[in-house]
Amino acid sequence: MSDDSDESADGYDYVVPIDVRLRDIDFMGHVNNATYATYLEEARQAYFEDVVDVSLVDVGTVLANLEIDYVRPIEADADVTVALRVSALGTSSLPMEYEIRADGKRAATARTVQVLVDQETGQSEAIPDDWRRRIDAASH
Repeated sequence: MSDDSDESADGYDYVVPIDVRLRDIDFMGHVNNATYATYLEEARQAYFEDVVDVSLVDVGTVLANLEIDYVRPIEADADVTVALRVSALGTSSLPMEYEIRADGKRAATARTVQVLVDQETGQSEAIPDDWRRRIDAASH
């Protein structure tokens, strides 16, 4: 796929619009590279609320892995969205793949792994069956 091509939501189950805030912009007039992780977090929270029907604030999850591949800068006035999908679920892990888009063009791709943990013991726990059903339904 060419870096300059317009991207559609093909292959992604969920798309979240992102508001670019003044504090997101660096001295070059672009969204600061560290802010991309915040955009992923916003998309992940929206996905959990809309698809899984839980808030990340109310459940025990930890971010176990984060990878971002930068493709192009995001300008301050860009229309930004984050598309995401859940790849194969593990027993307690929820791997997600993302595409951050600026004005419909890929600005970055990313991967995260969330792990469900028991809030009292800190030990990983199995993803509930109802989460699995909701995630599976959203991906079709």
